[in-house]
Amino acid sequence: MDRASQVLAEGLESEEPRTYTALLKNGKVPRSTLYYRSRGRRSKEEKARNQQYLTTWEERALAKYLLRMFDIGYPVPIKYIPSLAFIIACQRSITEVAIKPPGKNWPKAFKKRYSELHLKKVKAVDWHRYDNNIYDKITL
Repeated sequence: MDRASQVLAEGLESEEPRTYTALLKNGKVPRSTLYYRSRGRRSKEEKARNQQYLTTWEERALAKYLLRMFDIGYPVPIKYIPSLAFIIACQRSITEVAIKPPGKNWPKAFKKRYSELHLKKVKAVDWHRYDNNIYDKITL
């Protein structure tokens, strides 16, 4: 529960009238925040939690999988994480609404939430090496 909701729930101990100004002095929360919270507006954290692509436990499971892959020597490239998240979201859903893949910035936000992850970027093979090393192996 955020601070503004706590101040509204606790109220005032004295005989003062229950006004936003009195609650503001007691709880050190902006008046506008108290006003909006009393009328049902959610906090930014709660709103963000409800808008996440994966649930909290699904994200923890994905992070655990990525850490396990890193520990055995196969770090997962960043570009594959959205497809893993999409597979998880498809497994969860039993509704008729089509599930969209995560947005283009979702992997970076996921990395920020789980700082213990070690992800690598996939680099393209240099074109000078490409013809010399790969072509003969493919044509055999």
